Amino acid sequence: MDNTTVAESLHPLERKVIGKLGKEASVYELMDTTGLSEIEVMRALQWLENRSLVVLKKEERTKVTLDSNGDFYLKNGLPERRFLESIRERTLSLDEVREAASLESDELNVCIGLLRKKGAITMGKDGVGISEDGQKLLQEESPEEKFLKEVGQGNVDLEEVKDSMKHAFDSLLKRKEVIQLKKIKDVAASLTERGKAISEMKLDDSSIDKLTPELIRSGAYKDRTFRRYDVSINVPAVSGGRRHFVNQSIRYIKRIWLDLGFREMEGNIVQTAFWDLDALFVPQDHPARDLQDTFYLKDPRQGRIPAGLKAKIKEVHENGGDTGSRGWGYKWSPEIAKENLLRTHTTVLSAQTLSRLRKEDLPAKYFSVKKVFRNEALGWKSLFEFIQVEGIVVDPDANFKHLKGYLKDFFAKMGFPDVRIRPGHFPYTEPSAEVDVFHPVKKQWVEIGGSGIFRPEVTKPLLGEEVPVLAWGLGMERSIMQYHGINDIRDLYRNDLKQLREIRFWMK
Repeated sequence: MDNTTVAESLHPLERKVIGKLGKEASVYELMDTTGLSEIEVMRALQWLENRSLVVLKKEERTKVTLDSNGDFYLKNGLPERRFLESIRERTLSLDEVREAASLESDELNVCIGLLRKKGAITMGKDGVGISEDGQKLLQEESPEEKFLKEVGQGNVDLEEVKDSMKHAFDSLLKRKEVIQLKKIKDVAASLTERGKAISEMKLDDSSIDKLTPELIRSGAYKDRTFRRYDVSINVPAVSGGRRHFVNQSIRYIKRIWLDLGFREMEGNIVQTAFWDLDALFVPQDHPARDLQDTFYLKDPRQGRIPAGLKAKIKEVHENGGDTGSRGWGYKWSPEIAKENLLRTHTTVLSAQTLSRLRKEDLPAKYFSVKKVFRNEALGWKSLFEFIQVEGIVVDPDANFKHLKGYLKDFFAKMGFPDVRIRPGHFPYTEPSAEVDVFHPVKKQWVEIGGSGIFRPEVTKPLLGEEVPVLAWGLGMERSIMQYHGINDIRDLYRNDLKQLREIRFWMK
């Protein structure tokens, strides 16, 4: 863009400022020469800097300014002067001095100590009187008073406080709300070579920056020039509204399973222990049922157990029923099974889905991406409230090789080219497998979920027959951390605006 085009695109504020920049000038100097406010000058300089027409030099300094008491003392005199003025002609009691000099109690005490140290007052039974040294003090301006005047005129930088001023500065700084230190940012601007060339051009101050209804109605725009708009100028980034990246991840994951022919499962957050644990062949004395692992609800305490399944679940727990298993060998309690809790896994939805399936529905594939709750300690890879990716495949021809295929396919779409599937143990699957991914920053394998094939003790009571059911439950948050460049799982939910605007989104 040539100089003429740049000059025609200058904003009216830029035109005013660039014309006054023959040499380096501060913001305050430009305010004086242009008649613009500080904000207008700063805005113009920033725009000119974006166009490479000026160079800005920024310096930070500490300025000594008046605080609330400092303003009062500058107008009415320091407390010690008002103290001496009150006793110039006669001796007064301390209460009379306080009232005559308009002093607070703490100011009165400071004055007594300060003036006695200087030998300016005498104290006796009759009260407080002024000495010859005190009379002399009234005839001259103290260093503190001189310093206060300089500060009031805005002429004191901390770097300049030295020698005789240093004592007065220290004295006033110790007092309550007399002076304070304030950080000041100075900005000075100087023209670049191109800026000099444009500043020497004749710039039309009457050009139209904005076309208004009044200009159109009056026709005044016909004899005026329009400011050229620069479409290449840097502008602030605009962040539009969009889904939270965790919700966007959920949509992406759901799409993966839907594309693979799965149907989504739905269900309540609050479940009975019967569906969450008993129906999945988790014994009633299992450690996972303890308060340390599970959130139980006090009210209502009792839930409902399906009448058609109660006897089957009882038998399979106590003696294995007709599954060929010996069960857990204890007396199953329906009262424990009725306890309400926040679901500890979405496998509860799989159990409920299996109980509704009929033989003619097979083969069938289901998934869910839902929130679950565990009474766990927070850590870089652990939450007590998180989202679990659940899946089941109910198929007479399914086997463990198919399970590995589904898991590898899913994690490949999630950005993990390979995963580690190793032997594990769960009460409701056999064989069982843990699923791990390698964390590139922490340099360790991270457990991301469990999987396996449901045991006959789960499938036969719920389905009515023994059919292979592939199953998995995966922690979603751990699955998406690497993609989003997050190394601490807690950062997924910190709702930092900068993070929300800049974080990577799934492409699908």
